[in-house]
Amino acid sequence: MKKFNIRKVLDGLTAAAAASASSSSSSSQQPGQRPADSDIVESLCSEHFQLCKTVRHGFPYQPSAMAFDPVQKILAIGTQTGSLRLFGRPGVECYCQHDSSAGVIQLQFLVNEGALVSALADDTLHLWNLRQKRPAILHSLKFNKERITFCHLPFQSKWLYVGTERGNVHIVNVESFTLSGYVIMWNKAIELSSKSHPGLIVHISDNPMDEGKLLIGFESGTLVLWDLKSKKGEYRYSYDEAIHSVAWHHEGKQFVCSHSDGSLTVWNVRSPIKPAQIITPHAKQPKDGKKPESCKPILKVEYRTCKSGDPFIIFSGGLSYDTVGRRPCLTVMHGKSTAVLEMDYPIVDFLTLCETPYPSDFQDPFAVVVLLEKDLVVVDLGQNGYPIFENPYPLDIHESPVTCCEYFADCPVDLIPALYSVGAKQKRQGYSKKEWPINGGNWGLGTQSYPEIIITGHADGSLKFWDASAITLQVLYKMKTSKVFEKSRNKEEKPYTDIVDEDPYAIQIISWCPESRMLCVAGVSAHVIVYKFSKQEVTTEVIQMLEIRLHYEINDLESPETDQISTVGISCQGSNSQTANSQSHPSTSSTSSDGLRDNVPCLKIRSTPLKQAAGYQAEVVIQLVWVNGEPPQQITSLAVNSSYGLLVFGNCNGIAMVDYIQKTILLNLGTIELYGSNDPYQRQPKSPRKTRQASGGLCDINESSTVLDDRCKSPTSGSASSCNSEDDQKLPNFIEKVKIKSRKLSKIVVSDIAKMSRKLSLPTELKPDLELGFESKNKAQGLNHHLEKRQLKNDGWSMTSLYMHFTHVKDNSFSRSRSSSVTSIDKESREAITALHFSETYTRKADTCTSPCLWVGTTLGTVLVIVLNLPPGGEQRLTQPVIVSPSGTILRLKGAILRMAFLDTTGSIIHPAHDPWKEPNIQEEKDEKDKCRKLRPVSVSPSSSQEISETQYAVICSEKQAKVISLPSQNCVYKHNITETSFVLRADIVGLNGSTCLACFCANGHIMTFSLPSVRPLLDVNYLPLTDMRIARTFCFTNNGQALYLVSPTEIQRITYSQGTCENLQEMLGELFTPVETPDAPNRGFFKGLFGGGAQSLDREELFGESVAGKASRSLAQHIPGTGGIEGVKGAASGVAGELARARIALDERGQKLSELEERTAAMLYSADTFSKHAHEMMLKCKDKKWYQF
Repeated sequence: MKKFNIRKVLDGLTAAAAASASSSSSSSQQPGQRPADSDIVESLCSEHFQLCKTVRHGFPYQPSAMAFDPVQKILAIGTQTGSLRLFGRPGVECYCQHDSSAGVIQLQFLVNEGALVSALADDTLHLWNLRQKRPAILHSLKFNKERITFCHLPFQSKWLYVGTERGNVHIVNVESFTLSGYVIMWNKAIELSSKSHPGLIVHISDNPMDEGKLLIGFESGTLVLWDLKSKKGEYRYSYDEAIHSVAWHHEGKQFVCSHSDGSLTVWNVRSPIKPAQIITPHAKQPKDGKKPESCKPILKVEYRTCKSGDPFIIFSGGLSYDTVGRRPCLTVMHGKSTAVLEMDYPIVDFLTLCETPYPSDFQDPFAVVVLLEKDLVVVDLGQNGYPIFENPYPLDIHESPVTCCEYFADCPVDLIPALYSVGAKQKRQGYSKKEWPINGGNWGLGTQSYPEIIITGHADGSLKFWDASAITLQVLYKMKTSKVFEKSRNKEEKPYTDIVDEDPYAIQIISWCPESRMLCVAGVSAHVIVYKFSKQEVTTEVIQMLEIRLHYEINDLESPETDQISTVGISCQGSNSQTANSQSHPSTSSTSSDGLRDNVPCLKIRSTPLKQAAGYQAEVVIQLVWVNGEPPQQITSLAVNSSYGLLVFGNCNGIAMVDYIQKTILLNLGTIELYGSNDPYQRQPKSPRKTRQASGGLCDINESSTVLDDRCKSPTSGSASSCNSEDDQKLPNFIEKVKIKSRKLSKIVVSDIAKMSRKLSLPTELKPDLELGFESKNKAQGLNHHLEKRQLKNDGWSMTSLYMHFTHVKDNSFSRSRSSSVTSIDKESREAITALHFSETYTRKADTCTSPCLWVGTTLGTVLVIVLNLPPGGEQRLTQPVIVSPSGTILRLKGAILRMAFLDTTGSIIHPAHDPWKEPNIQEEKDEKDKCRKLRPVSVSPSSSQEISETQYAVICSEKQAKVISLPSQNCVYKHNITETSFVLRADIVGLNGSTCLACFCANGHIMTFSLPSVRPLLDVNYLPLTDMRIARTFCFTNNGQALYLVSPTEIQRITYSQGTCENLQEMLGELFTPVETPDAPNRGFFKGLFGGGAQSLDREELFGESVAGKASRSLAQHIPGTGGIEGVKGAASGVAGELARARIALDERGQKLSELEERTAAMLYSADTFSKHAHEMMLKCKDKKWYQF
């Protein structure tokens, strides 16, 4: 029986009453009506939008198989989720996905044919056509009665051998993808005297020198050399240990097997009784001649010969069991030397790259490709020490788990070269000097020329800048934010970071100004770091730090008197705040009388000089501190402005503003203190005034009360009395009791909730014990129940900020009447700051000109405006304070505020003011920068600003709706309810085709775009249901119709919602297949040809064809036609690009046929000429002979 919850009923009644009141108060705005003074022409229409995936970057998540085409130089990797990643030369990548999403167990290239066979865990074979830019499936074959365990496709053969779990071998024609009637049954292959099943098939290969002999390996340790012509087993080999893999010597006289006890057995083909040699490479050899101890299984072995020198035996695994904690290894045995190469992750597969694709020739291996669980390594076998190649692919995105992403398109053109120049100095040394060996394919002809940059924040506090231009990805620059903090050497030295069990430096929010190159990051330990870009190396003696005590409590909910309202904000200026010098070290740390932590930051600043290389260098560090035993709440929003020299951030407690030029704190207020007397919830805060910095309030709070009109006031503010109900009289006493009881358990509650909040904010892969999804209501309810179990019953005042941040309050009423529901009180008290935006705009209705200001959005859908009075530039900016004051403007929307932007009268985005970048570490440029600041007009007060008659439009998007507000009149000219059943996760105001639009991603998977300023729907596609918090944390839109998200812990998926990009995508993609001649077969030599030596060919068509072998049973496998080839191109491509692609493929195929015809014609001409010469010689010899002389 479902439990009845009275609190939800009370919340529902409150929301309904508030919604009705708000609807009546806003009816005069007439939303949706076009303003008379708006001449904006909206050029965007639905035809400009189309959603499609572009490229996928990063390491294939959960890899399971690998293959290499030695002629085309293409590498293929399959994963456990059914995806394929194909790699050619750097910049040539391709992503494919099987429909079934079953794991890939094996891949086989049709060498130099532009095709690939994939075997899946659902017993399906697929033939991929790689001769088109977007590979497609030509044929599929589904096995119904047997499970596939191993596949083998001989070089230049069209017959694929398929081994099954029952021990049988089936043969598939890869051209028609049909089964042959020729079947090798397990009971005919093994000894007739054997009564037990040999197990599943783990290996199939043909003898390099005799294609008619097939070596079949069974799991139990039995091998059979099967004669395909006589259809019987020629030799049978047996060993006590299970077999994992087999490799041939190129002469076909020997082969080597790897076993489960860590041993290698070498067999002579004609001596099946016992192995010629048994090796246990990593076992300790006993002195008394006994059998060596068992080791870990050798999972794979390869046997490669060289023309000059000893052969290579390369294998994975086989380590001794007593090597506990040793990393996975790849062993290379070459002659008498044995090299053990340790890997960072477990080995999934490996293969050797050889000079020839022919198995019957000396292979001469030059490199080993090692596929690890989270990396791809290529080892150079040609140099001493076996160095690795420098990997040119962007496969290290997940080097530390990604915690946040930002995407910037159309950046300044000098930005990528600047980042590359400083990043080039970070490259490691010791790589192989040879070129990257995987270099197949050709680059696409991209038409996009604008620079794109992706920034990824990671769990270890590092950031990576990536060049993402023209659908490629290349790392530009890496930085570590943890360098500014002291690193504890052991666990005992972590007195303050225990609230973050894992990754205390993890990046949560990134704020970056590409024009000025100012960077600001917020971390999981409630810390913020400001960085400046410099091309010069500097040594910072003392890292400047500010500590902020951002905390408040709720007093009794009584109606404040008039004189109380006037003193809520204390008039204070930035010059009175504490400077950074006094805050260089956390000297204010203390412990309260009851033993609770107080004024203690979560991280300890580095006390020794810090050498900062060229690139981003720390300017100032801001940390929130513990307050009365309660840890600081994590930061939920962040913004920086280089023109103003200001940084602002907020959390569920309030907002703080810092002047990073003067290193002072300008603002430190609880969220409800921003309202002043205009608080629609009639709350009275109690901020810790006694211990907070002196600069804790807004200036001239009373000036805002006369500016607000009736529209901005709370619907309940007209009542003279606010505390007449019986519930209101009981509520203060109830709150006080809850506070007293909760303080007794604060040590347990606070620490547990803080740890949980950190885990909630980390990537999914870092919190195995906590899973939170937006689509799963049960999980959210379970988490809420877990929180409530550790608290007092009905105690909601200590809800964590992260829970508020990720589950944003879904109560969308504009205001609420006060009730006894503690849940409502909790939602109102924990009003987090979710959006911050600097701008020069109109702050009040009466303004006739713009002025610098800050727009603040909260979880309750409120937008507040703060006015910034900046001193003039130059020396005055360094000495005179920045004055912060409220404007009184309050706007409201349904749902938490996500994004704000401003448009001019042409509909273009008004970007926040910024200073151009100047080198900060050169004195001459500092002086020039100061001169520029003196010349730059700065708004000191509204009266001195330049008058502007044109209006502006504020675009505000929340979780539920979007509004366009006309400024300075503050009328809502357009409004659109984006979703009723879901909520928006990410919203961005972006530019596309010279116009502006609003792009949104909802929790139900819909991607939507809206024209601005009319908020007219242009696109609505059900793209991706939100199944993972990772997607919500990393999804972001940018200009020119680009977007991205982290599709897996290791991969970034880029998409486009622009029709133009979709049309040009075919040309931008690289080509995997390029026409390359197959190398000549090895020369057998005169004597081998004379006496029958060398490789012996086999007419497989005669053996496996339908005319001889017959048809296979229809119930054994089902053929499924695909959409690849020329037909696939017709469906996949469109327009001129598609026609060109089809023509090119047809020309390639025609050219190949013509070249074959030309070779045959030349051979016939040579044969005819030779015959003519012999006939002429015979004629001359017999010319003068009589008939009886013959």
